[in-house]
Amino acid sequence: MVKKLSLLFVFAICTLAAVAQKKDDILGKWVNSSGEGQIEIYKKGENFFGKLAWIKEPNDNNGKPKTDAKNPEASLRNKPLLGLEILKNFEYDSLKWIDGTIYDPKTGKTYSCNLTLKDNNTLNVRGYIGISIIGRSETFKRVK
Repeated sequence: MVKKLSLLFVFAICTLAAVAQKKDDILGKWVNSSGEGQIEIYKKGENFFGKLAWIKEPNDNNGKPKTDAKNPEASLRNKPLLGLEILKNFEYDSLKWIDGTIYDPKTGKTYSCNLTLKDNNTLNVRGYIGISIIGRSETFKRVK
């Protein structure tokens, strides 16, 4: 019995060590699931943010940089998409990054969002309205 409990304890410690994360593990560049854009996640103070660092088609049909045309604030519609901050104000809670927002420049809408690392190279992004159950998840891959 003691031997079984010891093995169980060792297994539990190894499992916790394997999934243990540090708050800065999320930093770096990530490509979205469609491959259309890369988001660079960085820190400002103690919070985490993400901006569009690369987009597959940065220019419109006229060869000019694409802008945030769907932004609900008219004064921001001429701002270039490249460099646009789309992830804002995430806090780390020891298991995931919570209480942030994600902005979708395709629709001009902002959603509540949580981020969870599945492993060092896979990031689960959960955008939602109100409660996390009502929303959508997307998987980002780390840019090598």
